[in-house]
Amino acid sequence: MIRGIRGATTAASNKEQEVLLATKQLLDEMILHNRIMPEKIASVFISATNDIGSVFPAKALRQLEGWTFVPIMCMQELDVEGGLPLCIRVMVHYNTEEPQEGIKHIYKNEAIRLRPDLGTKGR
Repeated sequence: MIRGIRGATTAASNKEQEVLLATKQLLDEMILHNRIMPEKIASVFISATNDIGSVFPAKALRQLEGWTFVPIMCMQELDVEGGLPLCIRVMVHYNTEEPQEGIKHIYKNEAIRLRPDLGTKGR
């Protein structure tokens, strides 16, 4: 079974270091709370709002040990009026026997507003 594991966060600014730090912190929590192993990933989609242009957020994932061969797609998020600025969203397509309710979706920083029912503030 392939399950989607979602996550979202915001960067402090459009500086490369800030975007990569926010993305890495999000990925670290997604990996930890869902016991993700790279060899069981089908693919990863990462989107960013149009105010992020200093770096591809996927670069943070490429710096993780063992993630060299994981297929990743970066894309721009829809530019919706009133949308959350500096937002990075991640969708991991993961092979797991975990039931849907066992998946831990991670929302951090200002992105908690997107799903307050699922948000985490630095667990």
